[in-house]
Amino acid sequence: MRIVGFITLLSCATVLASVHGSAQISERSELQAPSAFNAISDSAMRSRALFTEAAKVIMNPRCMNCHPSSYRPTQGNDMHPHLPPAIRGDGGGGVPGNTCAACHTDANYTLHERASYRSIPGNPRWGLAPIEMAWQGKSIGEICLQLKDPKRNGGRTLALLRKR
Repeated sequence: MRIVGFITLLSCATVLASVHGSAQISERSELQAPSAFNAISDSAMRSRALFTEAAKVIMNPRCMNCHPSSYRPTQGNDMHPHLPPAIRGDGGGGVPGNTCAACHTDANYTLHERASYRSIPGNPRWGLAPIEMAWQGKSIGEICLQLKDPKRNGGRTLALLRKR
């Protein structure tokens, strides 16, 4: 399978990790720079290697939590059901009276009161990925196919994926 533009995807995956605030990249190792793959001369092999590197972020629970295969997100490194209970709703932003933005504001928020967690991650575009981009329960190969499929990736061609 030839994959084009995954240097950009690797960059996007790194951005995803930073968007999730305290996201951990991987227990196994730190991410390698895209330049670490320059010695791989076969472009298909380089693409696979780059995507495998990006998968360290993509497959991390902190990213998977917002790519559920159900109507309900998970949270934490153990991917437990979201508390308080949250539901996908239209467009992935929750339901009236219980939107993602009610808790997940424009920026990370540090709690000062006693709670089982220390902060609430935030971002102006906080919400669940579209159901077409559900990652939970899928292999990295299945996720790769999703990302390349314009019917499931927001109409993006491989050239658009490269541009971001």
